[in-house]
Amino acid sequence: MNSRGNGMEFQSVGVIGAGQMGNGIAHVLALAGYRVRLNDISADALQAARGKIEKNTARQVSKGAIDEATRAAALDRIATTTELGELGGCDLVIEAATEREAIKDAIFAGLAPSLAEHTVLTTNTSSLSITRLAAKTDRPERFMGLHFMNPVPVMKLVELIRGIATSDETYGALKTVVDRLGKTAASAEDYPAFIVNRILIPMINEAAYALYEGVGNVASIDASMKLGANHPMGPLELGDFIGLDTCLSIMNVLHEGLADTKYRPCPLLVKYVEAGWVGRKAGRGFYDYRGETPVPTR
Repeated sequence: MNSRGNGMEFQSVGVIGAGQMGNGIAHVLALAGYRVRLNDISADALQAARGKIEKNTARQVSKGAIDEATRAAALDRIATTTELGELGGCDLVIEAATEREAIKDAIFAGLAPSLAEHTVLTTNTSSLSITRLAAKTDRPERFMGLHFMNPVPVMKLVELIRGIATSDETYGALKTVVDRLGKTAASAEDYPAFIVNRILIPMINEAAYALYEGVGNVASIDASMKLGANHPMGPLELGDFIGLDTCLSIMNVLHEGLADTKYRPCPLLVKYVEAGWVGRKAGRGFYDYRGETPVPTR
């Protein structure tokens, strides 16, 4: 990274977490020309992420979105490591681990001893306080929320969330990254769940209430929103896609952070999570995915 008149410029990016979000973020960064170091505590997760990126970029080639040379160059830019400290020299670090504050705090603390002085830290959190996460690091002015949407290669929006201490230079540098990725930045204030999830997750929770109270069954609720509001997916189907555990954790953040009863998590949503029926990734949620086609569970 250098600090010429136009401010920070990033060449190398560390991505922490090789799950659905992390591998998507690594994919788009590498295609945009950044050198990427993808980290996870699990070597198996890193291998799976590499395979997923290879498969998804191959699909882009088959659709004519990129050519084979571009794909090969992008794949060459991605290195994987289980050693967190190896990300310390990167110009930019994007944390995309599990949506639990204690885990994110531990990751930033573990990274601290190896961090270069110029490194900018970001988190892909979908709901947690950027200011609070930043305050526990040694560089709150060089810390920001960089919230990608799932699936990352397809979705065009990235929420940029400044903590109370985030510098203008840091914000400007991250806005440049989003532009280079060909995505659109939406600036959000650092309040619980930011913009997208502040609106989206309560809708899913309200759909769960409609199911819980018998207003409609799973099929009728989803059909109503797809055909009556032109949504591409019904809210219960979308909840399964996101993960009902993630939806519940965001509702809890909203309920605790804003202290308003309108954000009370639906008891039925809680029950599904307690059962381990958290959506597609578990094989069951509001729909049962174990057969050839999803079947409503209520």
